[in-house]
Amino acid sequence: MARNEKKKNEAPVADGAGTDGTGTDAATTTELENEYVPQEGDGDMFGGTPSARKAEHFWPSAKRLVGLLRPERAKFMIVVALVVASVVLTVLAPKILGQAMDTIFNGVLGAQMPAGATLEQVIDQARASGNGQFADMLQGTSVVPGEGIDFLVLGRLILVVLGMYTVASILMWAQGYILNGLVMRVVYKLRQDIEEKLNRLPLSYFDSRQRGDLMSRVTNDVDNIQSALQQAFSQLVQSALTVIGIAAMMFIVSWQLALIALIALPLSAGIAAVIGVRSQKLFSAQWKHTGSLNGHIEETFSGQELVRVFGRDKEMLEEFDKRNDELFTASFGAQFVSGTIMPAMMFVSYLSYVLIAVAGGLKVAAGQMTLGDATAFIQYSREFSQPLSEIAGMANMLQSGVASAERTFEFLDADEQDVENKTAELPERTDGHVEFENVSFSYNADQPLIENLTFSAEPGHTVAIVGPTGAGKTTLVNLVMRFYELTGGRILLDGVDITSLSRGELRSQVGMVLQDAWLFGGTIKENIRYGRLDATDDEVIVAAEATMVDRFVRQLPDGYDTVIDTDGGSVSAGERQLITIARAFIANPSLLILDEATSSVDTRTELLVQHAMAALRTDRTSFVIAHRLSTIRDAHTILVMEAGRIVEQGNHETLLAQRGAYYSLYMSQFMGAAQEEPTTDVGADIAADFAGEPAPVE
Repeated sequence: MARNEKKKNEAPVADGAGTDGTGTDAATTTELENEYVPQEGDGDMFGGTPSARKAEHFWPSAKRLVGLLRPERAKFMIVVALVVASVVLTVLAPKILGQAMDTIFNGVLGAQMPAGATLEQVIDQARASGNGQFADMLQGTSVVPGEGIDFLVLGRLILVVLGMYTVASILMWAQGYILNGLVMRVVYKLRQDIEEKLNRLPLSYFDSRQRGDLMSRVTNDVDNIQSALQQAFSQLVQSALTVIGIAAMMFIVSWQLALIALIALPLSAGIAAVIGVRSQKLFSAQWKHTGSLNGHIEETFSGQELVRVFGRDKEMLEEFDKRNDELFTASFGAQFVSGTIMPAMMFVSYLSYVLIAVAGGLKVAAGQMTLGDATAFIQYSREFSQPLSEIAGMANMLQSGVASAERTFEFLDADEQDVENKTAELPERTDGHVEFENVSFSYNADQPLIENLTFSAEPGHTVAIVGPTGAGKTTLVNLVMRFYELTGGRILLDGVDITSLSRGELRSQVGMVLQDAWLFGGTIKENIRYGRLDATDDEVIVAAEATMVDRFVRQLPDGYDTVIDTDGGSVSAGERQLITIARAFIANPSLLILDEATSSVDTRTELLVQHAMAALRTDRTSFVIAHRLSTIRDAHTILVMEAGRIVEQGNHETLLAQRGAYYSLYMSQFMGAAQEEPTTDVGADIAADFAGEPAPVE
């Protein structure tokens, strides 16, 4: 749904949102929107999406990403050692294979020469016959005239090479196994940190960000980090060590050819740098648009009924196509640009290969190196280019992973709610005496909402809070729950300042039933037991019977084991509300907050629920936010709020007799807003109201 239609309080409150369908009062919504600063991935239902933001801190984010491996440094060193051993064996194998090539070459030439002659005699004879080039080539060999291929030596060399490659493969498998476990533990810890961070963030953080983008950060981006650590990082370490090892062997075999091969390095580095910078920007845009698209999809699915009611299918599809096109463009550009690194690197590699093959052939013909060394060097040149190409190929995955890491780190670095200063404790069950002393609060420092509010809720009393939309009703109970911190004054629970309590201890004393019922995926029994996890099945049934849940659950095929999804699609809106009421009932709290808790039930069910709610409110302090004034006539105290202030206070009869703000609300609801003030006395009005009350008008 659009930002101004989203429910502000869904994240920290299990049961739902607030009084006017938005989760907060209109004033709350206004204040939040006034202070809202657009975030990455934000966008509304029908509006556009902000332009892509490039990753501004690539190297710090990459360093921090590598730093995630610090707790696993011991195993990481084992991985590096295994990679080094594997690379050493892989690098030495071509040199041994070159010796096998020399054995074959020398044997073939020796078999064609007369037995008993020395190599020097054969060389002199070749020069005398005018075949000087052949003589030069023989000078660089160890040919024994008259002797063929020594298959015993050849077989031993081949077995050594096969053994080296086999052991290298086993070592690489072992390092991959250890690295996978290492990375999984790191990502496991990262997900734990994210979950803990979610519980430490203030409600205002969720109010000002799109849920779809947050979901993308904690799911898609984390998966991308895992892929980067598993694949790109491992391959980069192996490839870097292979490049170093092969470079050393090439200088050992022929430093002249090594210099030719190393010409490719600055060319490759330049190509990777130029293309890499461009692709990094595109990868940042790709993940940004992924979050934006996910946010739109989440809003479309959760607000499907609203979309259909207002006939906005076409607009939603157009917005989806727009965001999908933006994601396509960014993803295609990122993959295409990063994909050009590999072909460019391969082109440089082929140029190097041609130069080395020509120069190596000339050196063999001149007798300056053996055929085996030339073969080994050519293989080294190919293997030297391969890890360079792999590094370039992994660069796109690494860049994508770092872009995701930056987004995740931004989430982990977000400002948390104030540190708890726990200096007091409450008994297991409090009396429920709540006092507001000169309480002030604002969402925006420039626009105060509640100022110097003072009142007291006696233990066991029901306090109803009424007033026009935006008066601050839901904000008031949010302050009791410490969803937001006060800007002035204090709130006392049984004489204890709630800021001296831990939030968990405070909220354990409070049960909350809100207008928008929220159910978790699971059975009906599990959803009711969520109010108190150690409740027995019998206690669940007692709570269900007391709140009228049992009457419809018994009609379901699976009863209390009926599985419902997070949207409660298998039960009606009223039945969902009843389940949330049962959830609060089983929690047995000292304080009870009811925020339009019966707005979704039918008239007959409402009468039944009112009796259940009366039992639920027994012996506990209750705050009831209501627009339907018929539901709060039995409240001990009714607070009438306007613009964050209590303008009237008293019970139903007293406030009607005063003919003030409450009287105006009551008359406008039941007698018509435009009706002239009655001329009859107040007592007659009240008697008429109780005798035959018209149907409530929302």
